[in-house]
Amino acid sequence: MNAPITLQARVQDYLAERRRLGYQLKYQEAALMDFARYVDSLDRAEPLTLDVMIDWARLDKQGRHKPEAWARRFQLLRPFIHYLQQFEPATALPDESVFGPVPGWKIPHIYHDQEIIDLLAAARRLGPDGNLRAATYETLFGLMASTGLRVSEAIHLLDADVDLVHGLLTVRQTKFSKSRQLPLHPTATVALLRYRMLRHQQIQEHADLPFFVGTRGQRLGKQLSYRQVDRIFTLLRKQLGWVNRGAHEAPRIHDLRHTFAVRRILLWQAQGSDIDQAMLALSTYMGHAKISHTYWYLTAVPELMGVAAAKFEQFAQPEEVDYAD
Repeated sequence: MNAPITLQARVQDYLAERRRLGYQLKYQEAALMDFARYVDSLDRAEPLTLDVMIDWARLDKQGRHKPEAWARRFQLLRPFIHYLQQFEPATALPDESVFGPVPGWKIPHIYHDQEIIDLLAAARRLGPDGNLRAATYETLFGLMASTGLRVSEAIHLLDADVDLVHGLLTVRQTKFSKSRQLPLHPTATVALLRYRMLRHQQIQEHADLPFFVGTRGQRLGKQLSYRQVDRIFTLLRKQLGWVNRGAHEAPRIHDLRHTFAVRRILLWQAQGSDIDQAMLALSTYMGHAKISHTYWYLTAVPELMGVAAAKFEQFAQPEEVDYAD
C-alpha cells in the first residue's frame, strides 16, 4: 500500500508546475510551505476544511493581528487549493467571505524636494567619519529617488551592471522575471562615479562585486540586505521628523519609487506631453507587469487627480455639432 502524499509534496509539485510557466513564486513558496507544514503537523486524515485554513491564516508570525493581513494570507491559498482539489475533491475552497477582500493599494507618501534633500544630507552624516557607510546610503537613496528603482533592484545591482560610460543601468531578473536597461541622468552618473571611486579605495574588487556594499563586520564588501537598508532609512526618517502624508503608518523607503513616478507624470503634463504614450514608456521604465499598475497613480495619488479628471473630461465632453452644414 502506497504511503499518502504529504501536503508539502503537493505544494512542491504545484510550485514546480507554475514555475514551468514562468512564475517565480518566492513569497508564495514560503507561505504555502508554512501552511503545508502546519497541516502535516496536525496529522489529520480527513480532507482540508475551512477551519484549518482560517486557523493558519490567523497565525500571523509578524504579530499584526489584523483582518487585512489574514485576508492576504488566505488569498495565497486559493490558487493552490484549486490545484489540490483535482487530487482531493473533498477539499474545501476558501473565498473572500471569511475575512473580506484583500485591501487595495494605499496612498503613498509623495516626498517634497526638500525632504529628499534632507534625507541625503542626513545619510551623508552617518558615522563613523571616513567610512564608506555614509556615501553608500546617500548614493543608494539618491539613485532610488532619481530612477524609481525598487529597493531589491538597487541592492542587487552588480558593479558590472552600472555602465557609467554610456550612463546605463542593467536591472536583471527583477520582480516579474524581466530584465531592463535604464538611462541615467548625467547628475546621477556623476554621483555613481564618485561613489565607485570611493568604494574602490576601501573595498577589494572582484568579478561579482555588488555596486552597493556593506561596510561593517561580516557584511564588509558584500551585498546590502533589505533589513539593513530599511533600518537605516527608519533611523533617518525618525531623525528628520517628517509629517506623514500617506495612508501607511509612516513614510516608507518604497515611497521614493512612487514619488519618482508622480513627479515624472506631473512634468509630462506640464510639458503638454501625450500622457497615454508617456505612461507606456513609464510602465516599461519602472518594470511594471501591467500598464494598469502605472495608471493607478492617476486615481490613487492626490497630486495626480487633476490629470485623471482632465482625461475623463476628454471623453465626457460632447462634441459640438455644426448644424449649418
